[in-house]
Amino acid sequence: MPEMVVVGIVALLLFGKRLPEVARNLGKGMREFKEGMTGIQGEFNSAYNSTSSKRNESRPATRPIPSDEEDRGEFVAPKFEPPPIESAEQDQKA
Repeated sequence: MPEMVVVGIVALLLFGKRLPEVARNLGKGMREFKEGMTGIQGEFNSAYNSTSSKRNESRPATRPIPSDEEDRGEFVAPKFEPPPIESAEQDQKA
């Protein structure tokens, strides 16, 4: 709150009688800035939505995910067979 008082006093000292005009112009500038930002955001969103819809259209159809009730089949990991220890010892001797 004290910061606002300081800003108000500085503004009054700098602009004096022109303070209402300066405040009006500042308000117009802020409004135009917000309108510009809204326009840019709208263009960005429309471009993003159009590219994401194109991506969805170009994707091939995926097969449905099987439910838990259906038999999914059994997946078995391959068996890991380490190299024989004897050949490693022979390599070290040679």
